[in-house]
Amino acid sequence: MKKIELVVTLLLFVSLWGSCGERNKGKHLFILSGQSNMAALRPEESFTPAIEKKFGKENVIIIRDALSGQPIRRWYKNWKPLTGDEPQANPDLYDSLMVKVNTAISSQDIKTVTFIWMQGERDAREKLGEVYERSLTGLYHQLSGDLKRNDINFVIGRLSDFDMTDEKYPHWTMIRDIEVKVAESNPRFGWVNTDDLNDGYNRAGKEINNDLHMSAEGYVIMGKRFAEESIRLIRKNR
Repeated sequence: MKKIELVVTLLLFVSLWGSCGERNKGKHLFILSGQSNMAALRPEESFTPAIEKKFGKENVIIIRDALSGQPIRRWYKNWKPLTGDEPQANPDLYDSLMVKVNTAISSQDIKTVTFIWMQGERDAREKLGEVYERSLTGLYHQLSGDLKRNDINFVIGRLSDFDMTDEKYPHWTMIRDIEVKVAESNPRFGWVNTDDLNDGYNRAGKEINNDLHMSAEGYVIMGKRFAEESIRLIRKNR
């Protein structure tokens, strides 16, 4: 009787070990997109090393596709203004991003997906903050649907303290608040502070203070923070 029980126990252990192995298969996919501050980020400076150190170089896929000065309607297909018909959605940047993503993940097992977003400056300047929340959450669900996953992690880089009086970009603080609100609405979401990253010296050696863009060191720190928040969400939601 004891021998039979031992065999059953061993078979159960092998079965559980095999199922755990299946769950642990696959690579971690990181998708970075947005406008100028994402376009200027150099993942190889800090983001990629931190991610590869955590998961192993062979276990990660990192894709960055960003373009300066672009509104969220260049990504979100169902974008609409609060009133009227103009401007209109033109999600060509999303399409080009997904070409890169689908090419990179072809024939790959993907364990986790983390979407990292640094954008909002253009929408703040054009006073389109009233539709930014639905656009941001809509973009997340759009990506989830296209990748056929309901477990995508979402890291949002909050706009910096560049225009806290809303003088130059009238909806600056509104979009900052929306980004935090969205990030705190879902256990798979998180946000990264950038208020201390736009002082110092830019890559051209010019001294900056509360600039629209980050300093040379600021971009390095931003990459680290994106990596840290991505890792935290993956660990929390595994």
